[in-house]
Amino acid sequence: IIVNSVLIKNQIIESYGTDPAKIRLVRNGIKIKKLNSNQSYEKLSNEFSLMPNQTYILYVGSGFQRKGVNEFLQIISKLDSKNIKAFIVGKDKRINDYIHIAKNLGIEDKVIFTGPREDVDDFYTISDIFLFPTHYEPFSNVILEAMSFENVIYTTKQNGASEILGNEFIMKNPKDFSIVDRIDKLLKNTKKLNEIQLKNRIESKKFSIDKNLVNTLKVINEVIN
Repeated sequence: IIVNSVLIKNQIIESYGTDPAKIRLVRNGIKIKKLNSNQSYEKLSNEFSLMPNQTYILYVGSGFQRKGVNEFLQIISKLDSKNIKAFIVGKDKRINDYIHIAKNLGIEDKVIFTGPREDVDDFYTISDIFLFPTHYEPFSNVILEAMSFENVIYTTKQNGASEILGNEFIMKNPKDFSIVDRIDKLLKNTKKLNEIQLKNRIESKKFSIDKNLVNTLKVINEVIN
């Protein structure tokens, strides 16, 4: 059995009593792309009237309830930092309910619901922080994608992708609002923010599609031989 996170490995063992020796961990892989910050900013600025020196916080995903959009909005509403624009990229049949939540929280001017987009890479490129307070994910590729576009990542321990992050970037659960203070402190420390962004870009290169393929074939060949 090939799994992409220890989270899933443990769930299989607990649910089915599977021998751990029969389970192999192979992380997901992504294609590392080139960044063109000026082009992406200009493109999205024309559409969304972006302002210089704003901080951009991003969410990407469809199925808002499980993936924590309600909690995302609550976190945005609690931040002390005022010069923020948040993008929620993805679709949900109840999207108008979430737009209403943002209005009730008084952040309708800070949050843009884009709906599904073909140009998600542009949003990754301009954003500073990728916030993903999901309730459950075996290993979400959006974490690797956001890292590769030089984002600071925050997600929950219920996301298998949290296993590749440091503890300061992991929420105990979607309603772990202690993350608000951590984000506020980071936004006040531009040097540290930039260092983490560059570090994440480098770290993401360890998770290539080629490496995923090699490790998957290795497991298959061990079994058939």
